Amino acid sequence: MAAKRRSLLVRLLVVSIVVALCAIAATAWLAAQTTTVAIKQAQGQALADDARIYDTLVGYAATHKDWSGVEPVVRALGDQTGRLIALATSDRAVLVGGQPLPDKPNAVVDPLAVDPVLSAGQPGDRVDARAVGPFKLTPDEQGRLRSATGTVLSCVRVRFGYGSSEELPSGRTVLRLPDGAIAGARSCASGVDLTAPTPTETVALAGLTQLTNACLAGKGQPSVTAVLDQNGRPVATAPAEGAERITDDRLGVVTDCFSTARREQLRPFVAPAALLFVNTPSQASAGFDLSATSRWRIIGVASLVLLVTVAASVFAGARLVRPLRALTGAARRMRDGDDSARVRVTGSDEITELAVAFNDMADNRERLEGQRKAMVSDIAHELRTPLSNIRGWLEAAQDGVTRPDQALVSSLMEEALMLQHIVDDLQDLAMADAGRLRLHKERVHLAELLGQVAAAHRQHGGGVRLTVEVRGDPELDADPVRLRQAVGNLVTNALRHTEPGGCVTITGRQDDGWVTIDVTDTGTGIGAADLSKVFDRFWRAEKSRTRQSGGSGLGLAIVRQLAEAHGGTATAASELGHGSTFTLRIPADDKFLTGS
Repeated sequence: MAAKRRSLLVRLLVVSIVVALCAIAATAWLAAQTTTVAIKQAQGQALADDARIYDTLVGYAATHKDWSGVEPVVRALGDQTGRLIALATSDRAVLVGGQPLPDKPNAVVDPLAVDPVLSAGQPGDRVDARAVGPFKLTPDEQGRLRSATGTVLSCVRVRFGYGSSEELPSGRTVLRLPDGAIAGARSCASGVDLTAPTPTETVALAGLTQLTNACLAGKGQPSVTAVLDQNGRPVATAPAEGAERITDDRLGVVTDCFSTARREQLRPFVAPAALLFVNTPSQASAGFDLSATSRWRIIGVASLVLLVTVAASVFAGARLVRPLRALTGAARRMRDGDDSARVRVTGSDEITELAVAFNDMADNRERLEGQRKAMVSDIAHELRTPLSNIRGWLEAAQDGVTRPDQALVSSLMEEALMLQHIVDDLQDLAMADAGRLRLHKERVHLAELLGQVAAAHRQHGGGVRLTVEVRGDPELDADPVRLRQAVGNLVTNALRHTEPGGCVTITGRQDDGWVTIDVTDTGTGIGAADLSKVFDRFWRAEKSRTRQSGGSGLGLAIVRQLAEAHGGTATAASELGHGSTFTLRIPADDKFLTGS
């Protein structure tokens, strides 16, 4: 049911979304037509700039032991790319650039752990090729190797017509030849081994071999030897001919140890890892110089979107206003006295809920009006009987039919007291309804209060035994006068409906911060159909509304009001022919009270 409920809010939201989507789609289409190329160029340039900045800083870190001289490099990169560049240590201490730093760095600049996304073409161990450390050749070694390589290259070019050389970051010069020319290059070398390590490289390879084998020994693996491959990069190989080969199952361990050893060997020669932050400064957006065709296209699309928006708004507004007008008309009819004014309920949206609430309000108002009229009738009925008695006796005395003796005065006094009792009860209920019923609370001993109530009602017992049972010595914060009034009303009601020889028991106890008072009788009881009405005003079990049982029908209503004023409750339990139990529950401490 809830899944199928079509809310008016949802419908308005759908209309708004549709209109917004149309506007967004039109705007996006127009923007795409004029800015696609510029955006692609800007994105490509941004990626190229990021890669350039990263590669430059990685190269600096690979060739310097610290970042002390990097500021001019960063400043030049910022001027060339128009980006804001900052470098910081791993604990976010700023090396170069301004503060505050963004929450997340763009990259980590570490020549021994290069990001393959930002720096393509890096070797598999992610060690930057420019980080050579102890493999850096001396100028003399570089000159001799460069001369020998040039001689071999000249011979190769004469024989094969092609070939080239490359100087590595370490200073080593290597030949770049096709596969078919490698054998010819050996003959041109005339016994000179261009791949043989120089003294500097020999020392560095020995140190790398030692670090690698120390790692392998810790893992129970045979040793290896670090050598230079044909590209001049150090690699691990078997230590000697006939030694245990590096099999596939050992390759992973050897590779890990060799990479770890390389990083350990190079670490003192490179700058420590740094956090890189790259931001684009906020700039005013460049405007577009639209042609006349583009301007008219924009005007046309904007007009279409405006037309769709107006149509959707008019439609949604009409659907919204129609039920509101019906509600307004029904409210005005009710104001003019038409209690039958209702609105037709259709649909399941918020307006429908409002219509249902209006109808419920109208039903409740009609019901309260009926109760008000019934109460006025009940009050008139309750006051008419004693007034009629008083008037009758006074007219009889005035006409000389009876003498105004003591018996007549006592009868008139009794009727006047009945009138006073009804008026006092009505006043108490009116004050409670208006929230003006004041309680004068004090610490009350329950046993003493219940004893006072019992003593006041025993002389009116009429043959009914009245007993009090109090468990322990409960105390509570309450108005003793009002509480005696509430308990007294319950006892009076119990005595009235209990035949002579019966019993009325007042029980008091305390549990869980509440004081409970039960008034139990062995009287006639109350039927299940009438039990919910016992606390209603002017309700009596006698349907004939005679005064044979006495009472005005307000006593139990006052009990409930007094209990609620103390922050408690009043309930009733009964079975026809087996007596009744009326229960008061009052908070024991003042902190439980909801009002005073």
